Amino acid sequence: MMKYKVAIIGCGRISYKHVEGFINNVEGVDLVALCDPSVDKMDARVEQYTNAVPGATIKKFLSYKEMLSSMDLDFVTIATESGLHAGITIDCLNAGVHVIVEKPMALSTSDAEAMVKCAKDNNKKLAVCFQNRFNAPIVKTREAFESGRLGRLMHSSVQVRWNRNIDYYKQADWRGTWDIDGGTLMNQCTHGIDLLQWMNETDVVKVHAVTRRFQRPIEAEDFGCAILEFADGSVGMVEGTANVYPKNLNESLSLFGTDGTIVIGGLAVNKFETWRLKDSDIVGDTEDKVIDPNAKDPDSVYGKGHGALFADFIDAIKNNREPLTNGAESKKALEIILAIYKSQKDGKPVELPLDFSTSEMKGVFSE
Repeated sequence: MMKYKVAIIGCGRISYKHVEGFINNVEGVDLVALCDPSVDKMDARVEQYTNAVPGATIKKFLSYKEMLSSMDLDFVTIATESGLHAGITIDCLNAGVHVIVEKPMALSTSDAEAMVKCAKDNNKKLAVCFQNRFNAPIVKTREAFESGRLGRLMHSSVQVRWNRNIDYYKQADWRGTWDIDGGTLMNQCTHGIDLLQWMNETDVVKVHAVTRRFQRPIEAEDFGCAILEFADGSVGMVEGTANVYPKNLNESLSLFGTDGTIVIGGLAVNKFETWRLKDSDIVGDTEDKVIDPNAKDPDSVYGKGHGALFADFIDAIKNNREPLTNGAESKKALEIILAIYKSQKDGKPVELPLDFSTSEMKGVFSE
């Protein structure tokens, strides 16, 4: 069986989930290289992988460009600081390597568009780590949505009520900056916003938003809320905060259709809370059968979807199709978040599409 040679660029906070994803797909991949400025961080990931895959040989690089020039790689995953995603992705695609990049894919609409174009020009696959699309309740809900069981969607909402304390931001000086990171919406809420737009029939055309920096010692926002107008007239609502005391509370997605109501909650949209569809008696998936009262939360807000996302990406390469979370699809959530930022800056609703960057938000929360 053919195995794809893969590497991870960036061995920080989220990278252990990438290693987990490769371990879960070990029959299809060989993790052959890591790249990070910290040898200690790379060593930790080597240990994690070799404990599960004894005998594996993993090379370590301080420079991803050196790695690309000296290794024969099929694809890479990128888990660096957010503001570096676009440049590294484009370099890898131009080197003939498929790419999975962590969210957010970029910090500007222009960079995101350049990434999508680069993947197309090089005939390479590009995917973004929106792993919650692969959560079991999300998959079942998407099936119901695609088959029309919800009827016409009238309104929908996402709530991300988490905690990112001062220690989180002190771990790296780039966190919460407009140049390299963005705030709570760009980081913690991007998964929920992706799910919200994905579960609607049409694209967002207008955004009304308010953001705040209530507590955290950062440049960007630690709270945001928005009303999204979709092209078909339906309405979406976003609430996101990093200020929940004293720890993460929940992330939920609610869908309200003419023929159904679905609410998914838990720590990271991983548990059904409500499942009420007009045809449930006929289909046989009534609420009492769908909701598992013993369902447990994942060990972290990252969930368990990276393995499934990687498997989808590998299948996309094999069958020359687009990954579920391809670049063009993933750009939609980014554009919504940038529209929220612009709405805060301008003090009025913003229409999409738009051309905007987090760098244009500098000074918005200055005293």
